[in-house]
Amino acid sequence: MQAEIIAVGTEILLGQIDNTNASYVARGLAGLGINVFHQQVVGDNPERLDDAIALAEKRSDLVVVMGGLGPTRDDLTKQVVARHLGRKLVVDEQALNKIVTHYKTTGRSLGDNDRLQALYVDGGRSLPNENGMAVGDFIHQANWTDFLVLPGPPRELIDMFDRTVVPVLRDTYQIEQRLKSRVLRYFGIGEADLARQLDDLIDNQTNPTLATYAKSGEVTLRLTANAKDDQVANALLDKMEKTVQDRIGQYFYGYGDDNDLATVVVNQLIAHHLSITAAESLTAGLFQSTIGSVPGVSAVFPGGFVTYAASAKHELIAVPQSVIDQFGVVSEQTAIWMAQQSKKLLHTDIAVSFTGVAGPDELEGHPAGTVWIGLAYRDEPVVAHEYHFADDRQLNRWRSVLNGLDLIRRAINDHN
Repeated sequence: MQAEIIAVGTEILLGQIDNTNASYVARGLAGLGINVFHQQVVGDNPERLDDAIALAEKRSDLVVVMGGLGPTRDDLTKQVVARHLGRKLVVDEQALNKIVTHYKTTGRSLGDNDRLQALYVDGGRSLPNENGMAVGDFIHQANWTDFLVLPGPPRELIDMFDRTVVPVLRDTYQIEQRLKSRVLRYFGIGEADLARQLDDLIDNQTNPTLATYAKSGEVTLRLTANAKDDQVANALLDKMEKTVQDRIGQYFYGYGDDNDLATVVVNQLIAHHLSITAAESLTAGLFQSTIGSVPGVSAVFPGGFVTYAASAKHELIAVPQSVIDQFGVVSEQTAIWMAQQSKKLLHTDIAVSFTGVAGPDELEGHPAGTVWIGLAYRDEPVVAHEYHFADDRQLNRWRSVLNGLDLIRRAINDHN
């Protein structure tokens, strides 16, 4: 079976936002054994959208149209689809009641355009939106192209796809064979090096298949098995994962598309009841902001320090002026003192420090990208690690944060 994805939105067409919905839906369809051979992006223009739909239905069994279901004047997707199919739009009364109740509760006036969010194509199946107002729609046509209409906001689309669309497609197309994927995440190894160590597996892949993806500062590996049920698929994935981890397991830190190093580290801290603080120079609070984005971090993170200037290092966390004068701020000694003192001041189990040269200019004779990261772990001796990055200023700062997270992760693993 062949599907095509059409993303609607001028902001996507102009590159103002990333088309993350398309990749999510494509992966979801692949997991059902539905191939996606084409994707289109169309601005908020009904004529061009109709042209895109006409092209898609000539070459696809299922056309997925995403976005343009909201209450504004340029949200015309369902109207265009209905007109193209020669059908009218009908009201999902339950969805309309939800909209009316919401507006009454929030004390806002309900306009005609707001009511449009409860419409779906006659003869189709209204798909409930648990995280928004605009319903989706699935139009199944015997011996012709089917249409799936989904909202644009990722939070709404992802929930609707997982909760409702997948079961509907399985039932409609009587899908029994299952594609099951497992995403492995690695830090400290580049995509080329990872692929090189797995060359023979990639070259000879059959079932499961392997695919590498470079992310921001890390690499993911997707294993995909094709089987009659989840049990068989999991057995295939387990066997392949063991082979992979025997080769590159030292770089592995977690699973899943919706995961990252900060989330893994914060969850480790919570699980082991370890508190943490930080003293940041070149990263200027980026480490603390990053872990602060993870739910539950308040249980282990009381706060920290941003000591950008040399004077701040001395005045806020009592790094001896003699250390700064003798060794400079870009030094092993300063990184150690920063970690040691911040841990002492906030009485935490762990402290991490960052000092160095973000760039683009040199500092104290050190080239841009020179970074020292200090780590104080409970009663262990405080240590500092030197790094040399060759990116722009912002990437040097971000790589510093990632390497700091990885040092913490490894220290926790080593001691627990």
